[in-house]
Amino acid sequence: MEGHLQALFQGELSVEEKARLLFMYEEEKMARDVYLSFYHLWGARIFANIAASEQRHMDAVETLLDAYAVPDPGFSEENGVFHDAELQKLYDDLVGQGSGSLWAARDVGRLIEEADIEDLEQAIARSDNADIDQVYSNLLRGSQNHLRAFSR
Repeated sequence: MEGHLQALFQGELSVEEKARLLFMYEEEKMARDVYLSFYHLWGARIFANIAASEQRHMDAVETLLDAYAVPDPGFSEENGVFHDAELQKLYDDLVGQGSGSLWAARDVGRLIEEADIEDLEQAIARSDNADIDQVYSNLLRGSQNHLRAFSR
């Protein structure tokens, strides 16, 4: 399998592209962890369903990280714990905002997905790797679907 992945992903990534992939992974984890927190707090299936989708997004980015041999900077597998200090603060703030009511939690979901969409559009515009663009485009479609779900 590893040899197969190496055959699919050719070339070197710039330092910027590696940093963007690492950020995307942890941003998807942040979204997943917020949604899991809201599911446990409110019991609304939408949060469990979208958290599962965010896990698939993490897995897709992790495939790229592995294929390009991007070193793990020490990501935590623990729910709600982040390597990136800004994402840690954002997670804490968003969980606090969404803890007031189910409607507040859905508003937080919309905010997360709007930010994800913006970040992914910027990442696609800056990438020159077709395989990375494809993953980012798939994540973008997923975030657009999540935004629609939270807006219903």
